[in-house]
Amino acid sequence: MKLFDAHFHVIDPAFPLVANQGFLPPAFRVEDYRHAVSALEVVGGAVVSASFQGFDQEYLRAALRELGAGFVGVTQLPPDTPDDAILELDAAGVRGVRFNLFRGMAEDFDRLERFARRIHALAGWHVELYADAATLEPVAPRLAALPSVVIDHLGLTARGLPVLEWLVERGVRVKATGFGRLDFEPADVLRRLDEIDPHALVFGTDLPSTRAPRPFTPADVELVVQALGERRARAVLVENALRLYRLSMRDA
Repeated sequence: MKLFDAHFHVIDPAFPLVANQGFLPPAFRVEDYRHAVSALEVVGGAVVSASFQGFDQEYLRAALRELGAGFVGVTQLPPDTPDDAILELDAAGVRGVRFNLFRGMAEDFDRLERFARRIHALAGWHVELYADAATLEPVAPRLAALPSVVIDHLGLTARGLPVLEWLVERGVRVKATGFGRLDFEPADVLRRLDEIDPHALVFGTDLPSTRAPRPFTPADVELVVQALGERRARAVLVENALRLYRLSMRDA
């Protein structure tokens, strides 16, 4: 089955890396990614900036050039980034901004909210949050009111699932990624979220699965198929991501 890999990382030591909580990852270049997914029918994907890449954009530009058509980027930017810089990144294939709230990168929510509205109005970008969904409860109504929001890794925790379901009911999308990071079994959660909104879930490998207790395996793709059936799995594995990133199958 075809796969649009909506969440993976490229780690090239030729570009700046910043230790996060003392952690620096091993290299995982584009050629390493291609080798890792060689048994999968990957038709495109989204390169996601990680905490240890800070606000560096050159690694992402280089990765997108090397990956070619069908691949987009989700980057990290400070909220005071000027409009022209955002539009330049959009032309390079960037489609969203990620805030890592799980690895100690606290962000003033008022600033995040203003930035989310500005990037969507300017370039149609979404805001992506790496967070324990339970910690989002105090700002959940404000998140639901934003034009386009994505939550990473199924919200990470069982205690966050009620908040995650509430957000999906209100149009927030969720990445079915990082199954080895979760403290719950994902199959029932995938079914429940897909029932709430069949456009909400997008799948990604999370390669190279840095700091995950269990890294990605191709069995994670099969888990989605078994949980949802082939027709619904096709939407989660390809179609929903194409819609999120404003691509066509021709682009992928």
